[in-house]
Amino acid sequence: MSADFVTVVSGLPRSGTSLMMQMITAGGIEAVQDGQRAADADNPKGYLEFEAVKKLKEDASWVPGAVGKVVKVISMLLFDLPATQKYRVIFMTRHMDEILASQKEMLKRRGTLDDKGPSDDDMRKFFQNHLNKVRNWLSLQANIQVLFVDYNAIMSGDDKGIRDVGEFLGSAVNVDAMKKAIDASLYRNRHG
Repeated sequence: MSADFVTVVSGLPRSGTSLMMQMITAGGIEAVQDGQRAADADNPKGYLEFEAVKKLKEDASWVPGAVGKVVKVISMLLFDLPATQKYRVIFMTRHMDEILASQKEMLKRRGTLDDKGPSDDDMRKFFQNHLNKVRNWLSLQANIQVLFVDYNAIMSGDDKGIRDVGEFLGSAVNVDAMKKAIDASLYRNRHG
């Protein structure tokens, strides 16, 4: 029996959303993705993104077709999810210093790191304010259930987050297959 909700993987950029997408698809849930963003040095196993998500506010016509599937929606766009659907949001959390370091490394590799850009302290404040706003908004949405999953714990071998995802999504996902999708060698930019 197919789920009656859309599974959404969300979080800040570089928080582990691609890893969770890889885990859930390995666990047997089909991803809504178009393959336009190819795997690269920053995400060697792929991003599993769907370009139409970026225009969610203007066109959400694809969302009903995502019921029973998983789609990545960056945290800034969660507010644009149509209230006509039910969602189970898996929200990835990660140590903020790791997110900032990972983002910086990605921008360096792409040659787009700007010395005139915001400082780490400014980005930390911006992200923290955004996360507070998102958490508050999510708590008020009757059509959305949320599970916060700690990227650091998963990459450190703690299976609790994986088991929690399995319980959250139900029998449609194979937890053992999800666990096998984790590649600890890709845990870079560790804090401490």
